[in-house]
Amino acid sequence: MLEKMRNIGIMAHIDAGKTTTTERILYYTKKIHKIGEIDDGQATMDWMAQEQERGITICSAATTTYWKDYQINIIDTPGHVDFTAEVERSLRVLDGAVAVICAVDGVQPQTETVWHQADKFKVPRICFMNKMDRIGADFFGSMADVAEKFGVNCLALQIPIGEGADFEGVIDLLNMKEIRWNAEDEGETFEITEIASERKAQADEWHEKLVDAVASSDDALAELYLEGKEITVDQLKKAIRKGTIERTFVPFVMGSARHNQGVQPLIDAIVDYLPCPTEVPPAEGLHIKRDKEEKVSVPCDIKGMPLGLVFKIQYDREMGSLCYVRMYSGKITSGSQVFNVGKKKRERVNRILRMHADKSEPMDSVSAGDIAVFIGLKLAQTGDTLGSEGMPVTLESLKFPEPVISIAIEPESLSDRDKLNETLAILSKEDPTFTSHEDAETGQLIISGMGELHLDVLVTRMKDDFKVNARVGNPQVTYREAVTATAEVTENFSKVLAGKENTAGITLKVEPREQGAGNSYSITASTKDIPEEIIEAVKSSCEAALSSGIRYGYPCTDTAITVTNLDWNELTSTPFAFEACAAQAFDHACAKASPELLEPVMNVDITCPKEFVGDAMSQVTQRGGMIMGQDSKSSGELIHAQAPMAKMFGFSTNLRSVTQGRASFSLEFSHFQIKQGGLGNAY
Repeated sequence: MLEKMRNIGIMAHIDAGKTTTTERILYYTKKIHKIGEIDDGQATMDWMAQEQERGITICSAATTTYWKDYQINIIDTPGHVDFTAEVERSLRVLDGAVAVICAVDGVQPQTETVWHQADKFKVPRICFMNKMDRIGADFFGSMADVAEKFGVNCLALQIPIGEGADFEGVIDLLNMKEIRWNAEDEGETFEITEIASERKAQADEWHEKLVDAVASSDDALAELYLEGKEITVDQLKKAIRKGTIERTFVPFVMGSARHNQGVQPLIDAIVDYLPCPTEVPPAEGLHIKRDKEEKVSVPCDIKGMPLGLVFKIQYDREMGSLCYVRMYSGKITSGSQVFNVGKKKRERVNRILRMHADKSEPMDSVSAGDIAVFIGLKLAQTGDTLGSEGMPVTLESLKFPEPVISIAIEPESLSDRDKLNETLAILSKEDPTFTSHEDAETGQLIISGMGELHLDVLVTRMKDDFKVNARVGNPQVTYREAVTATAEVTENFSKVLAGKENTAGITLKVEPREQGAGNSYSITASTKDIPEEIIEAVKSSCEAALSSGIRYGYPCTDTAITVTNLDWNELTSTPFAFEACAAQAFDHACAKASPELLEPVMNVDITCPKEFVGDAMSQVTQRGGMIMGQDSKSSGELIHAQAPMAKMFGFSTNLRSVTQGRASFSLEFSHFQIKQGGLGNAY
């Protein structure tokens, strides 16, 4: 029954109340029998030891619950910018999302990040205005903030009865009733009453706005509206559902998750307005068996060929790799074999589990539209497509941002070295934004991630969860190299090895690409009669050269390589000769093309009280940063800036000391820019 299924994510800024809201949804849908609080480290969805200690969500946790015959698969995502990949891969496989907005602060920096990620995947969403009982709560102001920042039509389904300390409940604009929750039974029961006379005029005004907005998006309702005929609640709901799925508008409900107010209407809104798996556009994939890769759409059909996407991998000490899979078509049963399309290998699914945070229950099979965990897959990685040889379609893989911060790590003893390497392999399989490599010059093991918190969390996991004894160095910045001009060289190679002559000739051009475009490789030379292994050798040599850098050994970025001519001799040319020749040509071309060292620049968002704005700004400008703008919020000022990553170490300590501990900030990678003065004192 796909129309009775919802795959949703809960997304928001740090501390807007995602996990608290999820916790209440689970409680009222009878999935849990006691509400766990984040502050006590008892939240069901924050099951990792570190999540409980730090009071933040690190891993997106999946769970399934039921409400009025509907199955709701929920993914609670992290809010911290360092774990942005977790949000990205969750949104990729969801059909709808609930954006939790803080009624006091409105749109916060990280709300913008997750909102744009949801736009990227065209995810329909509804908003839950949380913390309505906090001092300074402003439902209408925060809703206007969403409309202004994201250019969306906001549709209030409720208006508040009082705000801040006076918040009593909500007026339901569809049924035109007042709803208040009982504090004695943790909000499980609520009273529905007629609208009080003093609030009737405001309720009528907002009801009229609601009907007007919905009717203008639906022709049938517009006709009824213009003729002055009655529009029923069911007709309105149907039109709101259609408008939400088409992303014509974003419905708003409200409450205070912490004080158990407003959660049941939110669950109703999830069921009523967010799409089921068949109501979203079919997934797009590439058919790889035909001569050329052809785009195909994959309708959500239980009777179709099996096709699923691995969107997350989590390591479990007893069960090994848990592969979270969203099924797009067909059905996979426990104990059957699946075909990993990208790796062209078959694997057996030993068991299929339905997850509830860190607990699980076995399933016999999983069908199109559902989300489950597969156990027994050894080769699968995040972004892999599982299907069958009969339908070799790869779903679009996930692209992740580049790591920008690195630290050196070394085992305390030789016996710890193998354990450390094993652990790093597991962690990088789990988290694609975490990488490790050995520095060719120093022999040090370097691990890289999205930020100081990200690496801190991973190092703590290595020590606590995997019991690896390791020493950790100070954070360092991950630099990049790029050419800033165009250069073309012709290189010839000739060497006699074991009595056999090896020759090759290549003309190769390097040129800069626009910021953020990444590297590219193309071959315009005539390849007629040239063996495939020679062409492959040139390509792999150029790609290896891009990753090993130009001058300092840092990976290249935004650089295009074009091979314009290949001088091939049937008797003496070998793949080895072309590999060596391509590497030489790349080095010589780059040396002529004005290579530069690039450093990562971060977006810095600082929230602080008005009286400390000057001090906070000077902290950024002292570190070579630029102030980009400033917004006023009821909770204080929001400063937008950009600064080089290398200068931001230790920033939090300085910021706290000049603002008496009342400012907070978030860092997010923006772009790479030319580093002034070369490497100099980069270390």
